[in-house]
Amino acid sequence: MCGRYTLTANLSALQETFPWLGFPPELLPRYNIAPSQPVAVVPNDGKNLVDFFVWGLIPSWAKDPAIGNHMINARAETLSQKPSFRSAFKYRRCLILTDGFFEWKREGKSKTPMYIRMKSGHPFAFAGLWEIWHSPDGSEIRSCAIITTEPNTLLGEIHNRMPVILPQDAFSLWLDPAAQDSGTLSNLLKPYPAREMVAFPVSRLVNNPNSDIPEIILPN
Repeated sequence: MCGRYTLTANLSALQETFPWLGFPPELLPRYNIAPSQPVAVVPNDGKNLVDFFVWGLIPSWAKDPAIGNHMINARAETLSQKPSFRSAFKYRRCLILTDGFFEWKREGKSKTPMYIRMKSGHPFAFAGLWEIWHSPDGSEIRSCAIITTEPNTLLGEIHNRMPVILPQDAFSLWLDPAAQDSGTLSNLLKPYPAREMVAFPVSRLVNNPNSDIPEIILPN
């Protein structure tokens, strides 16, 4: 599961990592992004623009948008079978921009929050799915979910799942607006190499979703 993450990089750093993207000027550093909040997403609509979607996927057929609160993650192994994700996997894929994420490591009766990022410190992207939900009043909600997979050796010491991190050479296929073969797409949904990542304990301030301050990601 991935239930909290960050996007602390400034616009110049993001533009350097993703030079082909257009960024909204209102994109500000975030240190504790939580479900149901707006998150920076690149949908596969061919525009190559960063937009803000609600984190927690709401299927188009849902009667109640509150279902999104329970659909922040989608398991890579079952995307082709689950009615909630099957259509989005084929037609509506996205990148979810980030530069680190949190998992909680169980130690005895307590859980220690761990922050995981690239050794380089560079931003990266989760593989995601997106949907548009239309309200009876005519409004719409654009929402997304982060795809998870089995952990690499680093994450395996912390949690039994990890978010799918896509390498840059997979972006063009993942963001192709055309329908794609599920087998080809599934080959992209692998654990990211542990050798390129680092994890360390951080403050329990992250447990409060209202805490969104730089101190959260400092080594504890």
